[in-house]
Amino acid sequence: MRIAEVAAVLAEPARASMCLALIDGRAWTVGELARAAGVAPSTGSEHVSKLVKAGFVETLRQGRHRYVRIADPKVAQLIESLAEHAEQRPRRTGLRASLLARRLAAARTCYDHLAGRLGVLLRDGMIDRGLIDVSAGLSITPVGQRVLADLGVTAGRPTNRPLLRDCLDWTERREHLGGAVAAALLNRALDGAWLERGTGRSVRLRPAAREPLAALGVNVDDVAPERSQGR
Repeated sequence: MRIAEVAAVLAEPARASMCLALIDGRAWTVGELARAAGVAPSTGSEHVSKLVKAGFVETLRQGRHRYVRIADPKVAQLIESLAEHAEQRPRRTGLRASLLARRLAAARTCYDHLAGRLGVLLRDGMIDRGLIDVSAGLSITPVGQRVLADLGVTAGRPTNRPLLRDCLDWTERREHLGGAVAAALLNRALDGAWLERGTGRSVRLRPAAREPLAALGVNVDDVAPERSQGR
């Protein structure tokens, strides 16, 4: 697809809103996406069809519902990059918007992995602890494999997706971890109630996060702009 064609897909505000909603890594129903975009369900269905045709999203059925999700991590990266440029132009003001911005900067999802200060600290901590080797790209060390296994983190079956990759964080201006292992770590953190989803793509630390994150080299007190664990 040519650049102009890609731009045309996302130039429609409703489709752009849908894509922004979907980069939280979850599957949404067409109705949920329509509400997020502020359009009627029938209009939402038309927009989803165009996103499917463009290769941005894929649909799957479960029972009576049709779910929509990002088709490929590369699509999520594209949307995240475009969101970065949009977020750099401040539009909303006020206490609530400021608080949300701080929470997004502290800890958020970047499609299916962690970003923000937490994501960067996680990468640094795992390297400092010898869990990740950076001498020839990014790879999990034997020590790292044992620590992740002890925490219940598994990347599942091998796929064409890299186990680890660097992903530039647009608020920290440094790399956080992407890839299958990073996705599995986020899933484990949510399932284990180390983290909980907040507003939009923000995530909040829970008291249960302190011990497992310490094993990965992260002090939770270094993450949040306000001490709000579990509150």
